[in-house]
Amino acid sequence: MQLASFIQANIEHILQAWEEFASSINSANDLNKSGLRDHAKKMLMDIVTDLGTHQTKREQSDKSKGIESTNNKKKASVDHGIERLEAGFSIDETVSEFRALRASVIALWVKSNCDFQQTDIQDITRFNEAIDQAVTESIISYSRQKELQSRLFGTVLSASSDQIFIFDIERKFTYANKAGLDVYETSREMIIGKTYPDLRFTFAKEIHQWLKKVIHTEKIVSGEIVHPSKAGNKRVFEYIFSPVMNKNAQVEAVVGISRDITERKASEELSWHKANYDELTGLPNRRLFQDRLKQDIKHAERTALPIVLMFIDLDHFKEVNDEHGHDAGDDLLQQVSKRINACIRKADTVARLGGDEFTVILTEIDGVEQIKSLSQKIVKQLAKPFKLKDKTAKISCSIGVAYYPKDGSSSEQLIKNADKAMYKAKGAGRNQVSFFRQSK
Repeated sequence: MQLASFIQANIEHILQAWEEFASSINSANDLNKSGLRDHAKKMLMDIVTDLGTHQTKREQSDKSKGIESTNNKKKASVDHGIERLEAGFSIDETVSEFRALRASVIALWVKSNCDFQQTDIQDITRFNEAIDQAVTESIISYSRQKELQSRLFGTVLSASSDQIFIFDIERKFTYANKAGLDVYETSREMIIGKTYPDLRFTFAKEIHQWLKKVIHTEKIVSGEIVHPSKAGNKRVFEYIFSPVMNKNAQVEAVVGISRDITERKASEELSWHKANYDELTGLPNRRLFQDRLKQDIKHAERTALPIVLMFIDLDHFKEVNDEHGHDAGDDLLQQVSKRINACIRKADTVARLGGDEFTVILTEIDGVEQIKSLSQKIVKQLAKPFKLKDKTAKISCSIGVAYYPKDGSSSEQLIKNADKAMYKAKGAGRNQVSFFRQSK
């Protein structure tokens, strides 16, 4: 029986042997089993067709030299190379499939055919040449596709506005795209093969440690870095570093992506500032005041040091507004905030709750006498005349004082009792300080 006919008659046995071999290739584990069998079958049918095709002496000579026939392309082998690249096969794994097919066919044929004739030897020769030709076609298509992917990948990386870097496991640069080189104000020759400390960036140590963490934990690491430039300005960059795993589940490289987030950070900070600060006076607003009070209470719980909360309400502010106008009233509120701020320490907090209501949070207070002195100082400062353009206005203030933890163990209770004390000061004639007293 001719080899071509033998392959057709025993194709199921050959494919079975091929499937057993394919199970030993790690990259084949994710491939569809029926797809594996169909692809091998197509390549065998191409070879059968080749064996059954008459060859001239010139074609025989070319085949023996491994010269590809230009008018007899093996589509299955060409597709094979492309598909194996996309499946993650290495060149060795791709070639090993052809070696396995060759071994399966010849072993099975020899076992079933003990009486070899000259034509059988010729068939084996042509079969080996066909396999070699298929290997060549597959590798060529594999290589061309890989080169295409590399060019496309390189173009994408070069065109990206994000900074893209690749590092080896020694944390040395192996790649940097144009955007990355521009940000670092360096050249590819100066950066490849170097580590961040080698390049002496101000942020080198921190990123070098991030890369170490990626390699050690095999997890993504991200963070923000401030870049000072040669021009003297500073930009904020967000970095994301990801591990690249090999087939043995080991880190073989690290890919880093960074992008300039300076404008985004500025926008976020502006939004946060608007949400937490009073637009008129620049003081913390009610929202930030409540957050700071809760934080200060937590700190007081740990240190066992008291907190003092003052509620300050301006006396006669409505009259100033009505007599001199809202612009004058706004000017007055701005001056009030500055005078209160001048009376307290930098560690303390002055906030405007809205309208003519202000609060002061004092931490780590020495005693009652310090509070009395400070609160009276605020009363005196706010009783002094205010110059509003070409006019003068006079107001006063009423202050309510509550202590943590004596007058309240929560921020809500402390606020409520300081407010009560403030209204007590107003009811007693204004322009004075009232300390909260528990009702008996």
